[in-house]
Formats: sequence, C-alpha cells, structure tokens
Amino acid sequence: MEERDIIKQVRRIEIRARGLSQQMFSGEYHSAFKGRGMAFSEVREYQYGDDVRNIDWNVTARLNHPYVKVFEEERELTVMLLVDVSGSHRFGTTSQFKSELIAEIAATLAFSAIHNNDKVGVVMFSDRIEKFIPPKKGSSHILRIIRELIGFKPTGHGTDIAEALRYFSNVTKKRSTAFLMSDLYDSGYENALKIAAGKHDLVVLKIDDEREHSLPRMGLVSFEDLETGETRWVDTSSKAVREAYADYCRRYSEENEALLQKYGIDHVTISTGQDFVKPLIGLFKRRN
Repeated sequence: MEERDIIKQVRRIEIRARGLSQQMFSGEYHSAFKGRGMAFSEVREYQYGDDVRNIDWNVTARLNHPYVKVFEEERELTVMLLVDVSGSHRFGTTSQFKSELIAEIAATLAFSAIHNNDKVGVVMFSDRIEKFIPPKKGSSHILRIIRELIGFKPTGHGTDIAEALRYFSNVTKKRSTAFLMSDLYDSGYENALKIAAGKHDLVVLKIDDEREHSLPRMGLVSFEDLETGETRWVDTSSKAVREAYADYCRRYSEENEALLQKYGIDHVTISTGQDFVKPLIGLFKRRN
C-alpha cells in the first residue's frame, strides 16, 4: 500500500471512529470499564442517608459534629489492544478483510478510551511479538496506532496467542483492561489465558468471516492456508465435504466459547462486513 493510500485510510478510519466514540461509545465504555477504585476527595458534613461507615471520626471529634469522607472513582485506566496480525487476518469474503475490521474496532476503542482520559497501548503479534506501542494518551498517539495497524507488515505468519498473553502480562504490571482481537486460530494458550484474565480485565473480540462457518458449492477449488502457505484442492460440490467443514467450524466455535466461559472472560464474535457497533454496545451493556 502506497503512502498516500495509507494516509487516506487513516483519515477515513479516524473520522468514523471519532464519531462513533463521541456519539455512542464513550458513555457505554465509561460504565462498562471501571477505574482502579475509589480515591479520597474531601470531607463534608454528614447528611441524612450517608453511609455511617464513611464517617471521619477524627474530624467529627474535633468539630463536635458528624462529618463523612467523600470518595471519587479513580477513573484513569490503561487500555491494551492485543492485535493478531497473523496471516489468517488477510482474509475476508465480504466487503473487508479481518485486519481492516480490527483496525476500525481498535480505533473506536482507542478514541473512546482517550475521551475518558485513559492511556492506550498496543501489542501486535503473529507467531511472535511483532510490535509493542507503550500506553500513552492523546489523539496523535491514537493516529499513530491506526497508521501502524493499517501499514504494518508482520514478519511472522502463524499465530501464538500464548506468547502474546505472556508478553502482555510481563510488560503491564498494574491491572489494566485488555482487548484481545483475534480469530483465535491457535491452541495451547489456555494457561496463559487463565493467568492474564486473573491479573487483568481481559475481553476477547473474536473476528471471523461467514465463510468460516460454511462452504459454498463452487466445484473443485484451490484453497491456500494464509499462515503456512500450504495449498489444497477441495471438492466443494461434495455434500459430505461441506458438512464435514461446517461440523469442524461448529466444534471449533463451541470449544472457544467453552474456554472463555470457563474463565469468565467477556467476549463477542464480530464478522467481516458486519456493523460492529451493535455487538460492541451489547457487550458493554452486559458488563454494566
């Protein structure tokens, strides 16, 4: 992709993401993702209905009148975007590739985060850690993230979710909110998932495509594995082949669902060509 095309795409995504985050997402985001706790703000006179557990006994004794401590939510969060840039994300049979959908979702989440005064960082991974962007605030930082997501060319082609989760847990010491955006075409990452979900508020956005659920009847077709480069001829006119493929995809989805539920990880599936607004807002509302 040429430089001017990257700039145009960054600008297009920026305009849409800013609009969505301001009009629809910021409030839902704020409610769904809480701060680190409550911080002391001030002391004021006791009012009917105040929690007696918040009475400041030292001030009350000194002034001979009940006073209570007032607390405010510590709002600032660190938001980490764990973005799968493996070969399988250069796939899409509708209006966009998975990688393009991820860029739009990531941009919207990032703008929602900075509107709530949160920091945003990124871990881009394939079968290795491709790039780490440390958490920062500001629109210029978000534009850099969008540009990287659009123009970045990974070295690896496979997928290692366990390595991404381990790296994230190691570089992010304080509890943070993390969005893992991947088609989850990997295995052996359950332990890393468990550890990350225990330490952080981990949310999984599973990215897929309608053709990853069923095969159309197209006759003899050559398929390429975008992660290994392996090609294979498949007779899609065979009912048995199509049914076996659909059954495999169903079992794969059920296994992912069971794994995420096992560790209480909030998640949603979003498909290419689908408006991601509704499923994301639905996810946010379920967390309230």
